[in-house]
Amino acid sequence: MIALDSIARGYRVTVQLQQLAYFLAVADTRHFTRAAEAVHVAQPSLSKQIRALEHELGAALFSRARGNIALTPAGETLLPLARRILADVDTARLEVQELAMLRSGRVRLGATPSLLTGLLPDVLRAYRAQYPGIRLLIEESGSRDLVHDLAEGELDLALIILPVSSTGPALATTPLLREELVVASSAAAPPPTTRDRMRVTDLEDEPLVMFRRGYDLREFTMTACQNAGFEPTFAIEGGEMDAVLGFVAAGLGLAVVPSMVVGNRFRITPFAGPGLSRTIGLAHRKDVQPPRAARALRAVLLDYLDEAARAGTLPPGTRPVRRTGAAARATLEAEPRTEG
Repeated sequence: MIALDSIARGYRVTVQLQQLAYFLAVADTRHFTRAAEAVHVAQPSLSKQIRALEHELGAALFSRARGNIALTPAGETLLPLARRILADVDTARLEVQELAMLRSGRVRLGATPSLLTGLLPDVLRAYRAQYPGIRLLIEESGSRDLVHDLAEGELDLALIILPVSSTGPALATTPLLREELVVASSAAAPPPTTRDRMRVTDLEDEPLVMFRRGYDLREFTMTACQNAGFEPTFAIEGGEMDAVLGFVAAGLGLAVVPSMVVGNRFRITPFAGPGLSRTIGLAHRKDVQPPRAARALRAVLLDYLDEAARAGTLPPGTRPVRRTGAAARATLEAEPRTEG
């Protein structure tokens, strides 16, 4: 059992973790019978536990009008808290169960699509070579979505874009790389400019292929255009990284993308100085120490980047954020954006 502050009356109550799991099942399915099936319990037992939870908290969590299940304001308040509590308990259980020398366990790692293809394969290969018993669960998404998943306790670590703006739990972040952004266009289409480099204002009359909401690149591109005095024109919007690159290759428009994801099938045009760039960082929640397996992955990643920087083999268009001495292992606050 776990003690929680009452969200309704401000006094101490005792709530079972099982009740929180049942509550999340109903909140996710909006149906008591399907929720009971999802958690493998009889529906009357689930309903009884939900009523007991509501009694303990002193507030109804669901509106049950004519079979339409909806969260009440109290339920909406409890929902993110319940997710974090159960995620943190699961993390604690895994931490305790990990065997000596990291022979078992798991790491839940989030990353943006460009980093999954341009950086992580070599890092994860090195990690698996050292810790073959660790399961790696990978979440691919935009930076903003990953920050949300970190705050909800659904990830142990995430490679995200800094700085972070979040209303949830504070995140500890370590800046890793500065990444150059370029304009990708179809190799079969005419060049988007007669110059070697483009200005942001050159995008004003160009149709853009735009990422879906939740991608940092979407907001980054729109903000850069707006700061240059115009609203961008979208040829297509709503895609993931692979779809965006596919549409660009087909000649449907231009896209602002990280240089590490583009290959020979595109025409690449860099931006004129100071250019557009962003900071890649590694993040985790401050209030929850990552499991040992996740901390080991962080060490492997930092060692890999240090060695790649010395050897000149970092992904194209990236440069290291300087980390020296103890700072190489320290957890830092996100640096302010100063370019682009």
